[in-house]
Amino acid sequence: MAQSKENTPTIVMFPFMAQGHIIPFLALSLQIEQRGFDIIFVNTPLNIKKLRQSIPPSSAIRLREIPYDSSGHPGLPPAIENTDVLPPHLIFPFIESSLSLKPAFRHLVSDLVCGGAPPLAIVADMFFGWSAEIAREFGVFHAIFSSAGGFGIGCYCSLWLNMPHRKTNSPEFFLPDFLEAGLIHLTQLAPSISAADGSDTDTKSVFMRKNILEWSDSDGVLFNSVEELDNIGLDYFRRITGRNVWPVGPIFLTGDNRKSSRISPEKCTEWLDTKPTKSVLFVSFGSNNTISASQMMQLDMMGDAMYGKSDVWVVMQEKELVMAMARIVMVGMVEGHPVAGHPCDPAMSCQRRGWE
Repeated sequence: MAQSKENTPTIVMFPFMAQGHIIPFLALSLQIEQRGFDIIFVNTPLNIKKLRQSIPPSSAIRLREIPYDSSGHPGLPPAIENTDVLPPHLIFPFIESSLSLKPAFRHLVSDLVCGGAPPLAIVADMFFGWSAEIAREFGVFHAIFSSAGGFGIGCYCSLWLNMPHRKTNSPEFFLPDFLEAGLIHLTQLAPSISAADGSDTDTKSVFMRKNILEWSDSDGVLFNSVEELDNIGLDYFRRITGRNVWPVGPIFLTGDNRKSSRISPEKCTEWLDTKPTKSVLFVSFGSNNTISASQMMQLDMMGDAMYGKSDVWVVMQEKELVMAMARIVMVGMVEGHPVAGHPCDPAMSCQRRGWE
């Protein structure tokens, strides 16, 4: 790993402990570093250990650990530091438990400031709204970074802030502060939101409302998106936070920095080369989401009937999908795979984290 330069402005990067957050943060960190900044990448010990092998030799990114003990949180198994090993029903308790990182993160920032090397900025995860208070305490610029686009996250935040599904008997409703999103159906809600009631005794609602409102304490919000495609969602956050909102996407790992799947880049490229221009749809449900094999095949057949496209599916387990003719299946969290940018791939791909 390359050595960091003295007197170079430092930016602290602090993602939530999930692959769909850590990977975009790393990709953004590498891009920022190329622009002449020193990077301190903060996370829990197990995630830092995994990250070491992903940092290219030419990079001088400094990795810093802060302690986290999942066994100290009711319902969470011991030695857990990433959502990739958690069942869906424990994801939200894990998100809530991340508040316990606050004292250790404050101590880290304090050490940097008191040591005579205050960071130029802190870029923290969308679930770490509380970090803005720490940045403000030490006089450091602060930004929230969302690894997904503004529109989808706008719907997500509006649901938590307003709980509109609890105020109507209809299965369809509008978001009161985000009417541009159109009608929302109850079946579109995440289980954690469906189960929340918005009361002061509902810990999920209390945590998310406080977290989202704390975004307004930040100096700005970054989204892995572009203005031309996502102006409605980006404008929503400009309106509710009163802060600058900057689209910085698309952000993804490229070349040797990406995490590989069981399908090699060469094999994928070879398959893509056999397809006509803009004839392939890339589908990924992210690192924590999936649908059943039968649902995949139904969706696949619907796509064939409507668009006549070939498909690239990214799934967490190969057994979940019976491979169909003229298709390719990639297993795991695939970031910056050669399907992105290949002439046969359409400009927009269907992914859990939004468009890419």
